[in-house]
Order: sequence, then structure tokens, then C-alpha cells
Amino acid sequence: MSSQHLIEYEDANPEVRAVYDDIMHTRQVEQVNNFWKCLAGHPPTLRRTWESLKEIMAPGALDSLTKELIYVAVSVTNNCPYCIASHTAAARKAGMTDEMFGELQAVVGMANETNRLANGYRVPLDEAFKLD
Repeated sequence: MSSQHLIEYEDANPEVRAVYDDIMHTRQVEQVNNFWKCLAGHPPTLRRTWESLKEIMAPGALDSLTKELIYVAVSVTNNCPYCIASHTAAARKAGMTDEMFGELQAVVGMANETNRLANGYRVPLDEAFKLD
């Protein structure tokens, strides 16, 4: 679905509105962002994606800030500007500071560099690192 086709709340069918209402309630926001409006063109994908994201991002063994930091890191690695912006905003809302963001980017950059080196050199896995 093209980004030109965003389903606004007032134009949404009842199934989509129910998901939008849950997003706004859960996130304590007044409107849904464009990602959800775009997915609303296919309500089953909208509902499935929201339910999965809501479950995964809920506090658990990892707190909300840690989960958002991981999401930012993966989004940077996957080169998704939308997700970088969205989850950086969520991380800031959860307490991320400028210093934390800087360190996160340093770790992401280093991990990507060393991953490429290890892959390029085909470094054999150490016995101590193997899982039982």
C-alpha cells in the first residue's frame, strides 16, 4: 500500500477505528501515527501488527526504555528512517537522554563494524561461545 493512502480516523471502518482507539488508549496519545494509518488499508495486517507490537513492547523482563533502545538500534541497522524517528521519540518519552542516545549510536556503529569484519573474515566460533 502506498504511503499516499493513509486512512484517517474519520474515514476508517469500525474494525480499523477499534484498533486506532486501542493504540491511542495504550500509548496515551490523541491520534495514531502514519505507520498505522498506512497499514489500515489492510485491516488484518493492522490488527495483527498492533497486537504483536503491543505484546512485545509491554514491560516485562526488559523495561520499556530498554525495549525502545533496542528498537532504535535495530531500526538504525535496518536503515528505516520512519522507525528511527518513531522509536527515538518513544525512547525519549521513556527517559532516554542525549548521552544515552550518543552511546547507543556508538554501540550500533561498533556492532555493525565488528559484525562485518567477523563475517568477512569468516571467524570460526570459539568453543566457549557455543551454546549447549
